[in-house]
Amino acid sequence: MSKVCAVFGGSRGIGKAVAKLLVQKDYKVAVISRNLETAKAAAEEIGGHLAVSCDVAKEQDVQRTFQEIVKNIGNVNCLVNAAGINRDALLLRTKTEDILSQLSINLIGSMHTCKVALRAMVQQQGGAIVNIGSIVGNKGNAGQSVYSASKEGLVGFSKSLAKEVAKKNVRVNVVAPGFIYTDMTSSLDETSLNQNIPLGRFGEADDVAQAVAFLLSSPYITGHVLVVDGGLQLQM
Repeated sequence: MSKVCAVFGGSRGIGKAVAKLLVQKDYKVAVISRNLETAKAAAEEIGGHLAVSCDVAKEQDVQRTFQEIVKNIGNVNCLVNAAGINRDALLLRTKTEDILSQLSINLIGSMHTCKVALRAMVQQQGGAIVNIGSIVGNKGNAGQSVYSASKEGLVGFSKSLAKEVAKKNVRVNVVAPGFIYTDMTSSLDETSLNQNIPLGRFGEADDVAQAVAFLLSSPYITGHVLVVDGGLQLQM
């Protein structure tokens, strides 16, 4: 039987690439976005099996989303958390609401989705979760202190959760992308940054999707952070 995967943030960027690849690998995929029309458009484009709107910062909304997935395509075996936002600014210039929104979506949102997904995964004695982090969380970057905190917090959360649920045959891993072509990186100076990347280029969203699919299907990897950055960490 095809596995059911919920891809939060699946309507664009890395999340959309993940959802598309999983459809090609015969997963039943629920594409989830805050905007229902955007989710529907993405699901139709990639052949997704369900489109759902959800604000991951709201636990009740997350619970409703999983109920809708179970009702329409079955119990969730796999979860990918790709929903995220950035509000880049020096901390002294960062508004409190921007601090809270980044933490609520990038970190607490993933906690909400994992908590709900785990109930069924534990009962069925199996499942896989991949959370999308960032190399910025580990190395830091001026102007991204809050974003970095949210992404490195996701690593600590994922590693601890992996230990909590391993005996139930549930695996939790993180993919940490470097510079990837997305809406978030469109304003960066690509030519200058490429000089610091050993492979000499920004990554594609599909490069990250391949890593996510690998971790979802690898039965003996958990609590791991898989860096997808073209070798950038070698320069640090």
